[in-house]
Amino acid sequence: MMKLDNFVGMMTGHFDNKDQFNKMQAEGKTYPYAEHVNTICNDKINNLPEDFKGKFVVEESYYEINGKRHASPHLFLITEIEQGILLSSYEIPKGEDKNTFSYDSMKNVDYSKLEKSEKFNPALYHEKDGIWEGGSTSQFSPVMTFKLWEKFSNNFLEVSESMEVNGKRTFGYDEPIIYKRV
Repeated sequence: MMKLDNFVGMMTGHFDNKDQFNKMQAEGKTYPYAEHVNTICNDKINNLPEDFKGKFVVEESYYEINGKRHASPHLFLITEIEQGILLSSYEIPKGEDKNTFSYDSMKNVDYSKLEKSEKFNPALYHEKDGIWEGGSTSQFSPVMTFKLWEKFSNNFLEVSESMEVNGKRTFGYDEPIIYKRV
């Protein structure tokens, strides 16, 4: 459980990429301003098994590019397994608005009603010298692939995401988004 607590402690909180965004703007590059607000939400999940050792986390992701702000909320379960830390994606609970879902708006939900996401492969993370690193590749459809790679430390979150359709990137950036704790 110590590894789980360490990992969750590094990835929860409020982060943004303001420093990176300002640098990219100064270089004339189009790059998103991004925020992550990651909050443990086990307190909003009823009837967790008595021996439950995982941590559910609401991830509120906000991206702003060309003056347009987009929200992309997620619900994750983080567990410790023999090989490292496993991050599994869950569907936003039924009855919640997928566009505005956040920790603050989240209503209490019964554990038995939560559904694991079928399209996301769980991401596996390993720790080396105080930095957690890992990710996954998910096949959303025969032609659509989502790739995630992340690094966490006490000071930053580094996130690389891309979506490919027929091998061509339709979403993602050449450089990872580097978030710092706010």
